[in-house]
Amino acid sequence: MEKLQQYRQIIRAVLTEQAHPYAYSKDVETSIICDTEHDHYQLSYIGWQDQKRIFNVILHFDIKDGKIWIQHNGTEVAIAQVLTEKGVLASDLVLGFHSPFKRQFSGYAIA
Repeated sequence: MEKLQQYRQIIRAVLTEQAHPYAYSKDVETSIICDTEHDHYQLSYIGWQDQKRIFNVILHFDIKDGKIWIQHNGTEVAIAQVLTEKGVLASDLVLGFHSPFKRQFSGYAIA
């Protein structure tokens, strides 16, 4: 349970570090969602830029069976590396955006 709490805190810290104001419109909100009951975590932009609806998921993490699944990384940052630098074991990271076949070559967990 202690590791789970630690991983939740690390994910929150990473989301907060990556949360930047949307550069093109003051009507777009930067949103951090932390569902600790179901262990879903997301950083997104939501709002309007002129007459265009903006809904962009920037980062999405899940915690499943004690492992952090990186479901989406829309940044230019190597998020898996950031997580390991903050104390997440590489064996507890799954690159969910890669196919199961490709994960075996990642240096991280397969599932």
